[in-house]
Amino acid sequence: MFKEPIISAMNIDFNKASFKDFEQIPGMDAYERAAYFDTYLNFLDDRGHLNYRIKTVSGCGPEVMLELKGKTRPRKFISLVSNDYLGFTQHPEVKAAAVAAIGKYGTGTGASPAIGGHFDFHEALEQKIAGFFRRGSAIVYTTGYTANSASLQSLLRRNDLAILDMAVHASVYEGCLQCDTKRFPHNNLQELERILTISRGKYQTRMVIIDGVYSQDGDFAHLPEIVKLCKQYGAYLVVDDAHGTGVIGKTGRGVIEHYDLFQEVDIITGTFSKSFAHIGGYLIAKPEVVRYLKFQARQHLFSVTAAPASACILKSIDLIDEEPQWMRKLWENVEYFKSGLKGLGLNTGNTQSAIIPVKIGDPYKTAQAAKLLMDAGIYTNPIIYPAVSPADARIRMSVMATHTFEHLDQVLNAFEQVSHKLNLKTTAAIV
Repeated sequence: MFKEPIISAMNIDFNKASFKDFEQIPGMDAYERAAYFDTYLNFLDDRGHLNYRIKTVSGCGPEVMLELKGKTRPRKFISLVSNDYLGFTQHPEVKAAAVAAIGKYGTGTGASPAIGGHFDFHEALEQKIAGFFRRGSAIVYTTGYTANSASLQSLLRRNDLAILDMAVHASVYEGCLQCDTKRFPHNNLQELERILTISRGKYQTRMVIIDGVYSQDGDFAHLPEIVKLCKQYGAYLVVDDAHGTGVIGKTGRGVIEHYDLFQEVDIITGTFSKSFAHIGGYLIAKPEVVRYLKFQARQHLFSVTAAPASACILKSIDLIDEEPQWMRKLWENVEYFKSGLKGLGLNTGNTQSAIIPVKIGDPYKTAQAAKLLMDAGIYTNPIIYPAVSPADARIRMSVMATHTFEHLDQVLNAFEQVSHKLNLKTTAAIV
């Protein structure tokens, strides 16, 4: 029976709280916990600090139209929240490919892959993404999240060990719930080697799992050194390069191409939702591993396959090679924007990609900065605990090839005003 939430008995300080504080509250059942969390969200909303789940009424792009609470008409914003790095969601050839596929196949596939939902465009997509990374075999999933979670749940079981860089995506952590796990501090090779040393001979499988480009700081994995350690200690290596693909490397093949280590990585995972401008995920590995997953990965085997519109990804993959000007323009924008932020005395950390943080180091000040940027017509994401430590709170931005210098100048002007008002330069030493 539902009971009224015992809000008066709780002592969570909403000024210092995070979403994680509401995952488990002693004495509250699920409905009470949800009601208390609703109170917290209203608290944030009243202060203009709930800059999540804002309704967009236009397409993905460098400018978006947002429908804000209490406003009668949508307002235009410069957007730095999209991972559509090359702007392909609006590319006429990609859109035409999606429309053509719907015209041929309809709007859905109607079944899981084993019992009628495996179409020729799925197989073409598997072959093309494997070939893109100079490998021979791939499996596709309906989301990038499940490409990690479903695959790892199938490959790693009770007598296996996952060794994780602490900064990997939540989907990796979920995928490793059924096996033993050990974590090493981000890019800390000494601690990785220590774990590899003490775990040798104790597990059936040992798998080191890292990102190529890390989603919060935008920095690279130390891939050559990690490959060397995995080979030395007999561990498999998985690289999720969701944020590097289409962005890093001479031809956009990511951090693996940057270091020329295509054949040295055991498993490559990624998503179609960023540079490839649609939705879905993939895993690339030896043919026997891929075939195993096609019959053992439960979220693949028991989910309906990707809709026909996903055939547009075939065109997105082609465009990375056919129109390299988009990647060149992206990097012009990245360097211009990063230089401008540094010129304002702001701390962008050690980013090496199209992900550019402005590290502030105080959760409340970060939320207030996001609010002031929104007031100035700039749509960004405040990133606070538990995504990062409270002392590492930041505004996280993604640059697109379709941003103009005029867009970026407006963002820099807004940051100059916000920095002056909140005294952000005083925290620029935080890394």
